[in-house]
Amino acid sequence: MANNAPNIDLSDSFEKIPVKIFPDLQQGSKYAAQQVAALIRAKQKKNEKCVLGLATGSTPKSMYAELVRMHREEKLSFKNVITFNLDEYYPIDNDALQSYNRFMRLNLFDHIDINTKNIHIPNGEVKKEEIKLHCRHYEKMIEEAGGIDLQILGIGNNGHIGFNEPGSGIYSKTRLITLDNSTRIANAYEFANISEVPRLAITMGIGTIIKAKRILLMAWGEGKAPVLQKAVEGDVTEHVPASLLQDHNDVTFVVDESAASQLTRKKSPWLTGDCEWTPKMIKKAVVNMALKLQKPVLSLTNTDYNEYGLSDLLVEKGDAYEINLQVYYMLRDTITGWPAGKPGVVLPEHPERSVPYPKRVIIFSPHPDDDIISMGGTFQRLHDQGNDVHVAYQTSGNIAVTDEFVTRFLDFAVGFEEIAGIDTRKSGKILQDAQKYLARKKSNQVDTAKIRAIKGLIRRCEARATCRYVGIKETNIHFLNLPFYETGTIEKKPMGEKDIKITMELLRQIKPHQVFCAGDLSDPHGTHKVCLDIILEALRRIKNAGDEWIADCWLWLYKGAWQEWNIEEIEMAIPMSPDQVLKKRFGIFIHQSQKDMVPFQGSDSREFWQRAEARNENTANLYADLGLTHYAAMEAFVRWLY
Repeated sequence: MANNAPNIDLSDSFEKIPVKIFPDLQQGSKYAAQQVAALIRAKQKKNEKCVLGLATGSTPKSMYAELVRMHREEKLSFKNVITFNLDEYYPIDNDALQSYNRFMRLNLFDHIDINTKNIHIPNGEVKKEEIKLHCRHYEKMIEEAGGIDLQILGIGNNGHIGFNEPGSGIYSKTRLITLDNSTRIANAYEFANISEVPRLAITMGIGTIIKAKRILLMAWGEGKAPVLQKAVEGDVTEHVPASLLQDHNDVTFVVDESAASQLTRKKSPWLTGDCEWTPKMIKKAVVNMALKLQKPVLSLTNTDYNEYGLSDLLVEKGDAYEINLQVYYMLRDTITGWPAGKPGVVLPEHPERSVPYPKRVIIFSPHPDDDIISMGGTFQRLHDQGNDVHVAYQTSGNIAVTDEFVTRFLDFAVGFEEIAGIDTRKSGKILQDAQKYLARKKSNQVDTAKIRAIKGLIRRCEARATCRYVGIKETNIHFLNLPFYETGTIEKKPMGEKDIKITMELLRQIKPHQVFCAGDLSDPHGTHKVCLDIILEALRRIKNAGDEWIADCWLWLYKGAWQEWNIEEIEMAIPMSPDQVLKKRFGIFIHQSQKDMVPFQGSDSREFWQRAEARNENTANLYADLGLTHYAAMEAFVRWLY
């Protein structure tokens, strides 16, 4: 008898909130902007006001850029729009570089035709004794406007929406709150150091947010994947404030592939319906099962497969032992001590080609220390094995040097001239001018071009010293100083034509067989992501232009200081001995300006060498847990096909 049951898509069956997944943040942001524009226009046709709740931070930037484009090119008017922003640091000047008041003007309000009287943002300058009154008035203005028609949200790494930290009640209203330390650390990238991040903020309450008629929450990058999974598939709990949105009757999460990576339909698709068992999918399923069960791959049984939800794989592929062997060999074949390929042998399953040898190699380093931090062991091995290794430092990294380090550096330079008997009048004046400027420098003030140049020089000197330590020739060190970075602030320009052409020129000059670059996707607006996009665009243009050498050029991605590839993704793992780990550590130590007190350190308070060693050790331990040889540490890479 024929089965006439409808073919129902159950891939999202674990999700308690509707989730729209887009290939990247640009397409997701465009969709969100279209939803906003459609609502504005629908309200205009009815001659009604459109009340929007707006968010700040890196997440909505691309959406705001698309709305500005629609205003300029498609005549989208904002004259009927009333806005209420979610939150603001407290206390903070409205024109401070990090204030959300300034952020909204810079990214949206200054570029559209909205009536300034219709813009409402919590005031970070209000007197503390007037905070409660200010918050009650903010709630009243929202109510008088008829409530929020569409609320735009982002999500924090701890699940906060607005600045409603874990523990915030579902009935909470606009109020002054104390920022969770994890939030302050996560937002430290906007400030010179963690001590400058405000400890307080004014935020709409969860009760205020949930009253919105419709909610769109956006999330980009793999850094948001764990908390997104908890909010969408976990229980409703105040410990994950975004999960409270499960009780709203019109909410949609708009995310990219990276942010969705921990959802069941992405992480374990075999649990949501039919699954195509490609070698890559088999490796992913078996590796995750082995790690969860704390068993080596070769020890997994048929019972393990059945209890883990992989009975379909057993039916399709046969006995567990055969599948275990297949996965074990795939893992084994990623491990090599020859990152540029082993000369004089034919190894079909080796991650890299044996010929040509030696290879011309370019290591692209977004900042002047990413090379040694992220792939220092591989960097040294590539050189020691006779390859022609070039290092290209993509940005100056000048904003990551403290003001104190500048005066220390200049003081040394003047003292050196005195010892050498050189006239110090000119350099002494530079030191005095720098000391005067830095002494009166305000938190919202951008460094002068001269101060930025000095900070860039400090980092170049450290990078050169690292290359000398590894053994790289001076002629093989390249400082690209890509223009997109040179703003003097955290806020960078988008990738530009000059950035691409500078990169293309270097690639064509060297004609590499191997390119290594940072493959960080966790912050789509971060420097590493822009640097990656520039390389990919440069390679694409060279390929389209028909340059013959490009056919023999392989691109390998490493992770920066913040994360590591999932073990099932790794395509080349370079083992390191204890001595090699120490040698890498000493190479990182050369970057003295980045030790101890690092500006814009992000959510991890450890020094870079500590993060690198812990990450490399963890990768080696995972391989050992799966039944492979136990090394002291491992650096991991994924090949990118462009």
